[in-house]
Amino acid sequence: MAKLVFMGRLEDAAGTGEMSVAPGPIEMILAALDPALAVQLLGEKVRMALNGALLTDMGGVVLAEGDELAFLPPVSGG
Repeated sequence: MAKLVFMGRLEDAAGTGEMSVAPGPIEMILAALDPALAVQLLGEKVRMALNGALLTDMGGVVLAEGDELAFLPPVSGG
């Protein structure tokens, strides 16, 4: 299995901090999620990190067995 990790407000939207998924193309994995969650994960300001490395482009990402894909929402502070 591969793992999706949701940070910040995305954890609230997903209802969990982590989710195990079958390995495969990210497009297929996102298509299997709740549509409202998938839309948030694809938000313009959401960043992704595959196995700890920030991705600059999501195109062509294929999760393999044991991979971890983290979704990082924008952070605001004060």
